[in-house]
This record gives sequence, C-alpha cells and structure tokens, in this order.
Amino acid sequence: MSTPLLWRVLTAVDQGVVALSGRLEVTGDIPADLRGRPLLLASNHIGNLDPFVLIAACRRIGIAPRFLLAGGLLDAPVMGPLLKASGHLRVDRASADVGTAYDRTVEALRRGGDPIAMYPEGRISLDPGLWPERGKTGAARLALSGGIPVVPISQWGAHEAVYWGNTHVKGWDDAKPYLTSYVRGLRRRPTFKVHFGKPVGLSDLVDGKPGDARRAHARIMRAIVDGLVPLRLDEPDLPKFHDPTRPTTGTSPWRP
Repeated sequence: MSTPLLWRVLTAVDQGVVALSGRLEVTGDIPADLRGRPLLLASNHIGNLDPFVLIAACRRIGIAPRFLLAGGLLDAPVMGPLLKASGHLRVDRASADVGTAYDRTVEALRRGGDPIAMYPEGRISLDPGLWPERGKTGAARLALSGGIPVVPISQWGAHEAVYWGNTHVKGWDDAKPYLTSYVRGLRRRPTFKVHFGKPVGLSDLVDGKPGDARRAHARIMRAIVDGLVPLRLDEPDLPKFHDPTRPTTGTSPWRP
C-alpha cells in the first residue's frame, strides 16, 4: 500500500504549519523490522492541534500514517474529499456498518505499507489533569483480530496551541476561541513533545477470548501513560496551561 501523492504533499504542508506553531521534539522511533509491515499507532488525545503534531512527528521519522476517522470528518466539505483521496479510513461508531468498517481496517492493516493511526480515547481528554480517559477497545480489537503490532505514542504540549473551543462551530462566536488562542500560541511557541514507545506486548492474548480485548486495551493505554510521564515531569497533576473552554468532567483510570 503506497502513500498517495496527495497525502505526501499534505504532510509536507502540515510540517510547515507545525513548525510555525511551536517547537517539535520527537523521541523514540519505529523499529526497523516493523516498517513497511502492518502496524497500528495508538496515541493519547490532548488538543485540537495534536493530530497535526502527530503527523509532523511521523514525517520526521519517515512514516506517513493514515488515520481511522469518524464519518463526519470524511463527509465535511473540502476537507472530506481531501481526506478520502489521501487514503484515510472511515468508521461510524454508532452505525450498523461498524463491523464492516473494522473488517476493512484489518484488511488495510494486513496489506502493510503505511501504518494506521487512531486515538483509543475517541475524544480529547476531559480529565482535569489531561491524563488519558478510559477509552474504547477498538484499537485493541483491531490489533488482536489481525495480529497487528501496536506502537504507543505519547503527546504533550499541543494543548497549549489551540483551545478546546466548542463542540459545534456555527458562527464567529464559536470560532473565536480557536483563532484567538492560536494567535496567542504563535507568540508563545509552545514545545510539542511526541514519544514513540516500544511495541506493546499482546502475543499472549487471543482474539475473541472473553476479556482479552479489555486486557489488550489496558496494556495499550498504560504504555501510552508510561511514555507520557517523562514528557510532563514538571506537570504531574494539572497542566500549567489553563484552557478555560475545556470542560474537566472526565476521569482517567490510567493516571499514575
């Protein structure tokens, strides 16, 4: 599965946007024996800019993952057709087609080539400390059903670039928090830290065995947290950066 030309162009543009927005620090890597093979990347989700930061970090180490995206993004004007043409995969969690979508994803993973990236949490964390929320077992089930290695990715800093904002943008008042916070972030230039961890050990777990998807999910999430702790040593409890728009109604069972 080769990387579409459009996606290569868009990742280059993305790298420029991220360079403008802050300072990118990348640690860890993808093992050489996993490159070009089926691979799943699982990351924590801390802010609206972190997908762009993740793409830039992946480009720095020489990979161009495609994302497993909610259908709403792929149906959006302008962005939707670009994402589809770039090879990103669709999943509508609430639809009857979700099983078929996962089958298509497993098939894409098995073909190898570019890794597939996803956020097990399914949304930006609303935990007061911005630690990963419980999340869902989708990444774990994909890994087990296809025998696919999982590389955990930990991110910190991207939450300082753009506010959480609103769940729906219908006018200027809704868009204003994103734009004003981004402009302030340009002056501050936060540091975006991305760490690629060691592949998560799942070889003793079996697809379809009761409880194994949950166990695999817990291992993936704990691996993400293990990589996150060193990135925020000076912020072990609450983020120093305060985002007044982000609700803090969530909880993290993985908090160390």
